[in-house]
This record gives sequence, structure tokens and C-alpha cells, in this order.
Amino acid sequence: MRPDRLLAGLGLALLLAGPAIAAPDAEKLYVEHCAACHLEARTGGQGPALLPVSLGRIKKAEVVATIRDGRPATQMEGFSAKLSGEEIEALAAFVLSEPKVQPSWSLADVAASREVHPAPAATKPVWNADPMNITVVVEAGDHHVTILDGDRFEPITRFASRYALHGGPKFTSDGRYVFFGSRDGWITKYDLWTLTVTAEVRAGLNMRNIALSSDGRTVAAANYLPSTLVLFSAEDLTPITALDVADAKGTPSRVSAVYQAPERKSFVAALKDVGEIWEISTEGATPSFTPRRIAVEEPIDDFFFDQGYRHLLGASRDGTKAVVVRLDDGQTVATLPLPGMPHLGSGISFLRDGKRVIAAPHLKEGKISIIDPETWTVTDTITTSGPGFFLRSHEDTPYVWADAMMGPAKDGMQIIDKRTLEIVRVLTPAPGKIAAHTEFDRSGRHAFVSVWDMDGELVVYDASTFEIVKRLPMKKPVGKYNVWNKITFSEGTSH
Repeated sequence: MRPDRLLAGLGLALLLAGPAIAAPDAEKLYVEHCAACHLEARTGGQGPALLPVSLGRIKKAEVVATIRDGRPATQMEGFSAKLSGEEIEALAAFVLSEPKVQPSWSLADVAASREVHPAPAATKPVWNADPMNITVVVEAGDHHVTILDGDRFEPITRFASRYALHGGPKFTSDGRYVFFGSRDGWITKYDLWTLTVTAEVRAGLNMRNIALSSDGRTVAAANYLPSTLVLFSAEDLTPITALDVADAKGTPSRVSAVYQAPERKSFVAALKDVGEIWEISTEGATPSFTPRRIAVEEPIDDFFFDQGYRHLLGASRDGTKAVVVRLDDGQTVATLPLPGMPHLGSGISFLRDGKRVIAAPHLKEGKISIIDPETWTVTDTITTSGPGFFLRSHEDTPYVWADAMMGPAKDGMQIIDKRTLEIVRVLTPAPGKIAAHTEFDRSGRHAFVSVWDMDGELVVYDASTFEIVKRLPMKKPVGKYNVWNKITFSEGTSH
């Protein structure tokens, strides 16, 4: 065909096809519809931060559904009547994309975010229940917290929390105050006696967890973004200092987690990207908070501590082994083969035949490893119905409760005899729905199991007979935390 006829044919085809439809301008849509609540830098304001590091494992389909339908019981409206399906898809892709410039969050920003709300004067709780048997339930489905009477199994109150609480709340030794940390950096101090928020501050843009010092004076926050460890006065969340986290060579690192080490009067921090562990002393009237650097061969995190906090057991990044570090001198004293990605952070310890052992689930295998902390060897392996995430027990029960939520048998809760290490029962709180995260009441006589679903439940079991005592409807109750078990560091509870 002659070139002039080919060009003429192409022109006619383009004319018949009509004008090209431009793709939605996602950034413009964001500024118009989202920035008022989430801020132009996507760092979060009234609404949560909309950054990939903050949204975590949330899939695009979930983001699309939230933009389209909104979130019940929140200020997040649905946009199905205002935006086309293509525009909603573009917005979802935009908030899941990395920003052109990573936002910053300085100590001045931290201080400026703080709000204080003095609690009413009180010499005792305004409610009638055992203050040491209160259980705090985090409901991720609609971002609320339920305060539960652990004797009557009745809610005392339920209130809206910050977006995506993470890492477990921390309690003062008298059981009056609880501190919550959210994925997008907010720390909330809540007075359980008067049922009021007393202070809030934003420690970072993406926070992993918080810890409360053994003397109750200092709160530490572990951040991914920025790479900082921030310390606050527990009294009113006034920021004290922000430590820029980097190894001795200056290589920056995210902070995987920070832990209280009560016998050592210190915080211990896991660093995600460098071969160091940090210990920060909280001892003395005015601690310097200068980190002590403990060198390790490779980055390790997901820590477990033995009794007395003499040793730290940390998982390697390749998910095949764990390293034991003696904290007094920083020496690596053992390496344990633990294939299948051990989840040490939810490990527990208990007495078996008068000897203490450590139990840890595996995230990629249906196994639980039993470890002897005297010889640092794996002595037994329990085969389960699938990979699990949480283990729980109590010093006054002969059983360990283990989920299999990472595998096909996700609706089963396995009951393991501490003496024989055999599975003696499998409970199914709600067939077809995830059963996970057991917590006990103060006495160990009752166990609370979560049904992880928007139309979920908190199922109360008799811990001896395994009979269901009560079902409480809840919105995806991901975690439960009993005041007494937490402040006494119960042997069956992760710390």
C-alpha cells in the first residue's frame, strides 16, 4: 500500500475511534477528596496515614472497598456516588504507591502533636469490678476498644481508638493507666478508672510498638518512619528525646520493636536493618538514654527473653534459625536451628516436670518448638494442624492454647497438655472463621478466644472443661490483654 493511503487510513481510524479518554488524575483526586482528613503529604490528620508503610499488608481490593463504601462508625464516607469505579481504582493505587518525597517527622513535630486532657480526680474506679481482672479487647474491625469486666464477662465501656492499634497495650503497675500505640504513630494514655483519654502524642509516621519502663516513668516508641526511637514522660507524654537509629558505621535502621527488661531496668530495641541490638538504661533520677550497642553478625528481631532477662533469643531474617545473646556481655552464646520462621515474639515459657522450657510457634510450618533455656537446645517439636501465630497459657492451667490461623485449619484452637506435649483437644469457636489469640483471666480459670471476623466474637471458655461460658459479639477482636497477667508478667503471656 502506498504510504499516503496508509496514513489516510490511520487518520480515518483515529477519527472514528473518537478522542482518547485521559486516565484519572489520582493526585488531583486525592487533594480534592482526601487531603482534608489525611493531609496532602498523606501523613494523616483526622484520618490515618495513607502511606504504603502505614497501610501494611492491606490489599488494593480492601482499599478500593473502603474508598467506595466508607468505614462504619467512622468519619470515612463512601465515595461511590461521587467517583467512578476507574477513579476509585486510581485513588487506591495512588495511596498504595510510594510518595515522591518521603515525609519527615521531627521531635518538634512530635511535641506539636501532643494533646493533654486531665482526667477527673478519682481514688477508685467509677465502675464496680475487680480492677486487676479487667481485660482490654482491641477490635480492629472498626477500630474500637472494649473494657471488659473479667468476672462477669460484661463490657464496662467501648470507645473509638486510633487507627490500627498495634503491638499490645502497656499497663502501669497499679493497673490504673493503659498506653496504646497505633500503626500510624499515635500513643494514647487512657485512664481505666475514669474511662477517659488523658493524653495523646504522635511519635512517628509508622510505629511498630511501645514499651513502658519498669519504674513506670518512661514510654518508648519504636518507629519504622522515621527511623527513630522516641522517649516520653509517662506522666503526660511530653517528649524527652528522639534517638536517630543507625549502627556504629552510620547505617540507618528501622526499629522493629522495643521491649521493657524489668530486671535490667532498661529498654531493649530490635533493629531491622543492621547487625546491632540497643539497650537503653532507664535507671537513675535523670537517665541519659544513651544506647549501649550490642553487635551481632546479622540483623535479628522478634525477640524472646528468658527468666531474669539474662538472655535474648532473636530470629534471623532468613527464618531458619534463632540466635541467643547474653545481654550482660553482648556475646552470642548459641544458634538454634528453627526452620519455618519461628515467631518468638509470641512465645511463652512454662514449667514442665519442674523445669522451665520455652515454646515458640512457626509461621510457615505446623510446628511448635520446645526449647531448653539452660542448654539452648530444641528438645521437642509438636506437630500441629498448621502454621500458627499465637501461643497462650497461664501458670494455673496445665494447658497451652495454640492457633493454626496461618493455614487451612484456621478455625481450630489446639489444646496442648504441658506435661505430655500432646494435643488433647481442638476447639472450633466458629466453623470457617479464624480462631486466634487466647488470653486468660486473672485466675487462669477462663480463656478468651477471638473469632477474627468483622462479625466476630469473643468466646469465653471454661479453661478446665473447655465448655463455652459466653459469646460476646465484637468487630474482629484481634487482641485481648488482662491487667493482672500483663503487669505480673504471667509466664503464659508474651511480653
